[in-house]
Amino acid sequence: MAAQSQYEELARQLSAIGAVKREMGRMLPQDCPPASAGVLTLLDRHGEMRMSQLAELLAIDMSVTSRHVAHVAERGWIERKPDPADKRSRLLRLTPSGTALLEELAERYTAALARYLDDWTDADVGHLVELLARLRTSFGDCRTRAHHDSLTRTPAG
Repeated sequence: MAAQSQYEELARQLSAIGAVKREMGRMLPQDCPPASAGVLTLLDRHGEMRMSQLAELLAIDMSVTSRHVAHVAERGWIERKPDPADKRSRLLRLTPSGTALLEELAERYTAALARYLDDWTDADVGHLVELLARLRTSFGDCRTRAHHDSLTRTPAG
């Protein structure tokens, strides 16, 4: 088990990752904020889905999800079609222009990472990828864990 001081330093480093995320966000096209890129990425990864599922994956309120969906739909990056299982619901799906935008974003991100990390060895980059994947696995699905923790807590008494 790591020392307390190592966990404290890890917390500081993870907090500072926000600057890296903001810099990567600056590479997005003007009309594609990070939230829009997130919507497109989830639809690409999971396929068509209802807005409720997207809100759950984004871990945000339905009203906020609705605004993000409206933004990407107005730009033609996704389409909303009736759900054959429930005509009152809509299924969200990437359009070819949404897929093309994601490909462009992947190229931008890859080029930026190659620029910023050009003095890193392949082994260093591979080790970072491995450790970040392990970190995400250790945390698991934070939304599920938070819900479970709130149900299992007992009131102080």
